[in-house]
Amino acid sequence: MGRPDKGKAKKSGIRRLFGWKKLLGTFIVFCLLGMGALYVVYLLVPVPSANAEATMQSNIYKYSNGKILARTGKINREIVGLDKIPLPVQKAFVAAENKTFYKDNGVDIKGTTRAAWNTVTGKGKQGGSTITQQYVKNYFLSQDQTATRKLKEMVIAIKVDQKMSKSDILAGYMNTSYYGRSAYGIQAAARSYYGVDAGKLTTAQGAYLASLLQAPNQYDWTSASVTGRKLVEERWNYVLDNMVGEGWLSASERAGMKFPVPQKPKPAPGMEGQTGYIVEAANQELMRQGVSEEDIKAGGWTITLNIDEKKQKDLVKAVDKQLEDKLDRKGDEKQATVQAGATSVDPKTGAVVALYGGIGATEHWMSNATRRDYQPASTFKPIVLASAVDNHAVTQDGREIGLGTVYDGTSKRPVVGSPIAFAPENEDNESYGPVTVQKATNSSINSVYAQMIVDVTPAKAKKTALDLGMKDGAGFPETPAISLGTMGASTMDMAGAYATLDNHGKKVTPTLVKTAEHKERTVKGTQAIGEQVITREAADTATRAMMGVVQSGSGTRAAGDYEAAGKTGTSENNRSAWFVGYTPELVTAVGLFGEDAKGNQVTLTNTINPGRANGGRTPAQIWGDYTERALNGGSDATFDLQTAGGDPDGALPDPTSTTEAPETQEPTDEPTTASPDPTAPPTTTATTPPPTRDPVTTPPDPTQEPTATEEPTAPPTSIQPPDAGGDPGANSTVRPPR
Repeated sequence: MGRPDKGKAKKSGIRRLFGWKKLLGTFIVFCLLGMGALYVVYLLVPVPSANAEATMQSNIYKYSNGKILARTGKINREIVGLDKIPLPVQKAFVAAENKTFYKDNGVDIKGTTRAAWNTVTGKGKQGGSTITQQYVKNYFLSQDQTATRKLKEMVIAIKVDQKMSKSDILAGYMNTSYYGRSAYGIQAAARSYYGVDAGKLTTAQGAYLASLLQAPNQYDWTSASVTGRKLVEERWNYVLDNMVGEGWLSASERAGMKFPVPQKPKPAPGMEGQTGYIVEAANQELMRQGVSEEDIKAGGWTITLNIDEKKQKDLVKAVDKQLEDKLDRKGDEKQATVQAGATSVDPKTGAVVALYGGIGATEHWMSNATRRDYQPASTFKPIVLASAVDNHAVTQDGREIGLGTVYDGTSKRPVVGSPIAFAPENEDNESYGPVTVQKATNSSINSVYAQMIVDVTPAKAKKTALDLGMKDGAGFPETPAISLGTMGASTMDMAGAYATLDNHGKKVTPTLVKTAEHKERTVKGTQAIGEQVITREAADTATRAMMGVVQSGSGTRAAGDYEAAGKTGTSENNRSAWFVGYTPELVTAVGLFGEDAKGNQVTLTNTINPGRANGGRTPAQIWGDYTERALNGGSDATFDLQTAGGDPDGALPDPTSTTEAPETQEPTDEPTTASPDPTAPPTTTATTPPPTRDPVTTPPDPTQEPTATEEPTAPPTSIQPPDAGGDPGANSTVRPPR
C-alpha cells in the first residue's frame, strides 16, 4: 500500500472545519438571529400618535427693540379625501415617488439599500423611501436623518401597510407633504400654485405638484433659477413618462401636454403692508445661511431683526407723503404702474434698519426692495469713479483720474480706446465741452463716464462693483455701456455698495436678521462688516463727488440739515428712477419702477409728474423726507474724507462753467451705440488738457429763470475750484450750506 497523500489529508481537514453543511448552517443561524432581532424590534416599536406638526408653534419676528413685528407658522392645510382628487393626479404622485406602491408591503429594501450605499460612497443623499415610509415620516416621526429614525420608519411602515388601505395611505401622504409656499397638503398646494381646488387639477398640474416634493424651494417655477427650472421640467417629464409606462396615461395624451407654469405666489393672511416683505426677506436671508425653508415653515423660531421700528415707520410715512398721497391708483391706469422700493442701512454695522417693498405684500407680492430686474442707471457712475481712483487709472493722454480731471463732455462723443464702439447721448443731446469729473458727476454727463470706464477698463470697473456688493447677472457684460448702469440691481444691492463707500471702502453687507433661535439652536446674523475692498481714497473721492450732486447738482431735492452725498439715476426709457445717498450715519437707496398689471416693465413718463420721472425728483424727495425723519430733524455729523484729484477744501462747484444754472433734470442715461469717427484724430476726442489752476468764476445770474419742470436750487458758495491734479491733503472736510 502506498503512503496516504498529505495534500488530500490536509484538504480533508479544512473540509471538516469549513464544510458546506457547516457554512450553510451558520448562515441559517445568522439569518434566524437577524430575523429574530427584527421581530423583536417589530414588537417593541409601536405605531405612535401624530407628531408635533399637529400642534406646530408660530415663528415670532421681532423689531430690534424686542417688540413683536409678526407671528407666522399657522399651517396652511386643508385635508381632502382621495375621492376629491382626480385619479390621474393620484397616479402622478405614485409615478413620481413609488411605482411599486400598489404592490409593495410598505418598504422597499432594495431602494433603501441603494440609497444608503450611494450616501456612504459619496454619491450624495439618495431617496429610497416608499410612499408609505414618507407618510410615516411626515405624520408619525420627525425629519431627522438618523439610522434609528430610519429603522423606526421601516418598521412602522410595515405595520401601517397592514392596518391601512393603500388609498388611505396615499391620501395621508398627499395631505401631509410639504409643497413650498407655506402649503401643506394637496389642497393648499393646488390653491397656491394654480388657484383651484385639488378636485380641478389637470394631469399636467398634478404632475408638477408631484415633482415639487423632491425640492419645493428649488422647484418653485416663479422663483427658481435657470438650473432649477430645467430640473423641475425634467422631473415633470419623468413623472409623465412613468405614467405612460405604467399604463396610467396614453401616449397621445402625453404628447399633447405642455408644462403648466404656476401662478405667482400670494402671501399668507396677516402679512399686509410692509410686514410680508420684511418676513420674506428675513426668511430668504436665513436660507442663505443654511436654514432650510422646511425648517422655517415648521415653526418654533424667534427671529430678532435689525429693523428699527421708528425708522421703519419713518420710511413708510416718507413714501406715503411724497408718492402714494399724490397717486390715484384706482382711477388712473398710468399712475397705478408706479412702484416704489427702498432699503436703509447703518453703514457702521450693516444693519438693515428699514425696508419698503411696495404698496403692501397682500396687494403686490414682489418686493421692490429686493427685486433685481430693473437697471440702477446713473447710480452706477460713482462706482466707476471709485474704480478709476482705486486702480490709479489714467486718461488716454496719461493724466491720473480724479475730481479735477477734465474730460470732453460732448454728447454722442465716441469713446476712444475701446474695441467696442459706444457713443452715448447726454440728456437733451446737450454738449458741455471741457468739464471736470466733479461737474460730470453733478450733471450726470453720460459721455464723460463712458470714456472714464474705458480708461479704467470695464473689467476692472465690474470687479469693483462686485467687490462693493453688487451681483453678477446676465446684464452685466464687460462693455462701456455698463457705465450707465445697464445691469440689474436691487435697492438692497445699491444700499450695500454705497454703504461700503460711506464706510471708507470697508465692505458692508446689508443684514436683516440679528439672531434666529430655535430650541437649542441659534443662528446669528451674517457677518456684515468685512475687509477693505477698495482704498479709502477711492471710496472718499466718490463720496466727495456725490456731495456735489446734493449741493449743486441733480440731487438738490435730497439736501437738508445734514451732510449728504448721493446720486440720481434714470434708466433707459424711463422705466426706473433712483436716488441712492448717504449721510455719515445712514445709507438709503430709493427706487421707482414702472410695472403694469401683467408684471411688464413700462415707462414712468407722465405718471407721478408730467414728463420724465427722473431720480432727482420723487426718489430724491422720498430720500430727503425719510432721512430728515430718521435723523430726528438733522445731524451735525460730517464726513471725514481723504480724496484724490485736485479737490481743495470746499471745492464742490465746477470751475469750468461761468454761471451755475439750476440743474433741471436727471439725464436719460440711455445707452446708444455709435461707431467712432475714423477721421477724427484720437488727440481731439480723448480728453481736453486741464485748465489753469485758478480760472475765474462768475457768480450765477440771479435773474435767470429755472426750467418749468424743476425748482431752483441754491447758488453755490464762492470757493476755490478744483484743479486738474494733486492731493489736497488728508482728512479734508466740507459741509454744505444749511
